[in-house]
Amino acid sequence: MSTAHETHGPAPAAGSTTTGHIAGAHTPAPTQAEARAEHESLGEMFTSFSAKLSTLVSQEIALAKAEATDSAKKAGKGAGMLAGAAVAGFFVLMFLSMALMYGLGALMPLGWAALIVAVLWGIAAAVLASMGKKHLDKIKGLPQTQQTLQEIPETLNPAKETR
Repeated sequence: MSTAHETHGPAPAAGSTTTGHIAGAHTPAPTQAEARAEHESLGEMFTSFSAKLSTLVSQEIALAKAEATDSAKKAGKGAGMLAGAAVAGFFVLMFLSMALMYGLGALMPLGWAALIVAVLWGIAAAVLASMGKKHLDKIKGLPQTQQTLQEIPETLNPAKETR
């Protein structure tokens, strides 16, 4: 006599899987992706994908804007503090220059002492300007970006062979 729990054919070995049907066995429920594949067309899936991608890109842009705003605020505070330090440094140099001028004024007329201090500052300014110009001349801009931008028209024109 046959019962509902009997299997037909040889029993599987321990640890192996079978493709046959075992009476009473539970088949796993389809995953969400499998269910969508059965009920949605390819066009509907692509529409859903593009909408979710658009949302993701919009959220990433919003996050980048928020981070940039926060960074800009912090940079603004830092720049303000550096500007204050530059003004304070200027006054320090001005008063040290005046002290040097009056110190030299004890040895010579005050006008000549002032002229010597001014010439020293002129030499310092010329040296710094020369060094700064040399450093700026070494800057090549964005050579790789310029090269890739020049290659874009060639890439977009199918009649030309790309490198």
